[in-house]
Amino acid sequence: MWAMTLVLSSAILDDLQQLARQAAPKEACGLLFGDNGTVLGFLATKNVAEQPLRHFEIDPADLIAAERAMRDGGPNIAGYFHSHPSGSVSPSKTDAEMAAPDGRIWLIINGDDAAAWQALQNGKIYGRFDSITLDCQSTNGQTADN
Repeated sequence: MWAMTLVLSSAILDDLQQLARQAAPKEACGLLFGDNGTVLGFLATKNVAEQPLRHFEIDPADLIAAERAMRDGGPNIAGYFHSHPSGSVSPSKTDAEMAAPDGRIWLIINGDDAAAWQALQNGKIYGRFDSITLDCQSTNGQTADN
């Protein structure tokens, strides 16, 4: 089985972990931009879930705007990030139920740790996700352009 690696600069990961800590006890969320397994930037979005302490929902207006921008030659949406403020960086059953099997990346953070997952049809976890190696060493020195 092909094992994908997600390359993420330590600067971007630090920014995301800081967002997670600031949002706690609510879940932080947003979009990841990049190509070919490399995250080049992100957009933090409002969590519009009815219960933001337990769930996340990316603001549909932000998602629609990013999809339109991508179609018009803007940055590619590589996936999504969200936080589990007091929990594991593994996907929850709710995450699996919400994830489309579109091959996009789900980065889960908790303010300290991070793990990457790919949303697939018949994934190994809850029938939706496969684990991806997270490589934060390959882009040392890269800065976050947000």
